[in-house]
This record gives sequence, structure tokens and C-alpha cells, in this order.
Amino acid sequence: MSNNRRDFLKTVGAISLVAGCSDTQGTPDPYFKNSAPFIQHGTANLESKLENQEGFLTPVDQFFVRNNDVSLDIPTDRYRLVVEGNAIARPLSLSYNDLRSMPRRTVFSYLECGGNQRAFFGELLEQIATGTQWARGAVGMAEWTGVPLVEVLQAAGVQKSAVAVQLIGMDEGAPEGGFRRPLPMIKAMDPDTLLVLRMNGSLLPKDHGAPVRALVPGWVGSSSVKWLGRIEVSDTQIWSRNNTTSYVLIGKDYPPEGQALGKIANKQSLKSTLALPWPATLGAGFHRIYGYAYGPNGPITRVRWSPDSGSTWQDAKLLEPRMRYGWTRFELDWNATLGNHTITTCAVDSLGTEQPATIPFNEKGYLFNMQLPHPIQVLN
Repeated sequence: MSNNRRDFLKTVGAISLVAGCSDTQGTPDPYFKNSAPFIQHGTANLESKLENQEGFLTPVDQFFVRNNDVSLDIPTDRYRLVVEGNAIARPLSLSYNDLRSMPRRTVFSYLECGGNQRAFFGELLEQIATGTQWARGAVGMAEWTGVPLVEVLQAAGVQKSAVAVQLIGMDEGAPEGGFRRPLPMIKAMDPDTLLVLRMNGSLLPKDHGAPVRALVPGWVGSSSVKWLGRIEVSDTQIWSRNNTTSYVLIGKDYPPEGQALGKIANKQSLKSTLALPWPATLGAGFHRIYGYAYGPNGPITRVRWSPDSGSTWQDAKLLEPRMRYGWTRFELDWNATLGNHTITTCAVDSLGTEQPATIPFNEKGYLFNMQLPHPIQVLN
């Protein structure tokens, strides 16, 4: 660890940087939760199994984990959030209790990794993207409670000249010595962009960024920086690894933006999927099948489904609640006959945007959202 990094961690009060359990070799586990309910990718990423999801909110013990380092254990009594930069009048160092004393807001929002469904570039389009080969489970739905970021920015005297805000995590093993993601001011000042203290009614868990993380609803999960330790406010555009080479759609269909190698992956994409194993095996006869549809542009207004690879379509039933940033549960009734089948779903949002039948390839596999033909084998 560099001396500069040690000084920063001392400043923000991080005295433990290792997850809570170790194996017999003394190597720290990368997270605190039980990994059994998940599909594990690499050393620190846990994919949820949507077939285990019940109801609207994802239980914390089933909520996916995407880390760039091991999960951190940061005591609340030593925590500090540093707010600085050339576009604020009053630099701040806020304690956990300082944040608790500020106005709070609750937002119901799905959270999804920008690389969710990346594996289907290879499986369905025969073009393999680099990165963790997530299938459908790098997404979850939660109730998030915390301080609107705008409250902190205003307390720091944010200037009219401010152009961008960079959120920086305390995960020292992440690229750039702490995972970071810039936001434009319009998103940073949105009252639904939160500094989260609670998840699903309880204190924020360690694997999900405790004691404080960001929530940037409707945007890729990398924007919602965990273990938040520093906020930088700038009067010029901020460029970092995570908006120039990572979290960028790179390919012939995506011309470069600014210093980025392609189109920056900010806003999420419209998706729908069945809450079944992939592939699924069912018995013959009647089945009520559930699924989830979600997108960044408001509530889902319709989900169509096809039992015959898109030859015919019918409407699924949408279930309550239906929220601005919440996913929408849907159900469909299917009389399954023996043999191999596919069920394809297509979501439509409140702007009339329809999930596409196909999408262009990008090298790192971000924002995959084409209609998924779900394979189902029906047996006696």
C-alpha cells in the first residue's frame, strides 16, 4: 500500500480492510455473506439465482455482489466522508453521525451491474465480450434510505460553475486505488441520488458498501460506489478509468465521446427475464411462470411473451407495485407440452420504448438487453 493511500485511509478512519472470514490457509474471504445461494464468478462476485427470488424486494442474503476488492469492514465511529474540489466553497469532513442527522429520503430502486447478461453476447450472438460472464442475476431490487447527495453538496457550498462530481470508494485494491465514477451535475443533484445508510429497512450490510454507499438509480451499478470515502466536485469534466476505457461501449456502432473510447455506459437498458433456471426443466401441464422487467425510464407498462420463438405474442399480467425505478413483476400462464420449447419476453416502458429483438456488439459486453429466448425442456 502506498503512503498516500495509507494517509487517505487514516483520514477517513478505515481501520479494517479485510472481510470477516478466512480459510485454513489464512486467505481472507472476499465477502461476509454466505455464498451458497449464488453463482460465483472469480474471487469476489456473486450472481443471484432469479428462480429463488420471491416477491418485490430481493432479500439481502440473495442480493448479488459485484466487488473490485474484498468487502470492507469499516467501523461507523471512525468513518469520515471527505467532500472537496475546486467547485465547492466549504470542504467538509463528515462523520457517520453527521450524515445521520441530515434529511433522509427513501428510494425503491433496482440495482444492476452494467455487465449483467454479458454472457449472452456469446451464447446468442456468438461474439464473446470480455469481462465477468454474468448471465441474468447481477441485478436486485431494494429499498434504499439515505441522505440525498444534493444535501451534502449544498452543505459544502457547491458552486454554479460545478460540472462533475466524482465518487471515490475506500476499496484500496480496486483500480486507481479506490473505485471511482464521475457523475454529471444533473444526476448528482437529482434528489433520488442518495448516500445510502439503510437497505431494506436495516443498516447497510458490509458486502453492499457499509457504512455509506451511493445509489444512482437507473444508472449502471458502477455509478453507485460502495464504501464511499471521498467526493470530488470539479468545474471541469472528470475523466477516469471508469468512463474512458471501462464502462464504455466500444465498437463500430459506438463513436467515441470526449476522452472515452466509445459511448459511456451511464443509463441502464430495458430488460425482461423469466424467474426460471437457465435452461429450465418443467413437467407437462399447466404452469404459472413469473418474471421481472425493468428499465431506467419509468415504470414498465407492458410485457409481451411468445411461446414459439416469436411467431405469436400475448400479454403477460403485470403485478403491483409498479414504481419509477422499481422492477415490475409479471406472470404468464402456459400449458406446457412435451418437448423442447423457448419462451421469449419483451418489455415496454412508460416512454413507449420496446426491448429490441437484437443489439449491436460491444467489446466489453455492457448493457445487453435483447429479447431473451428462454430454453425450456418439458418432460413427463
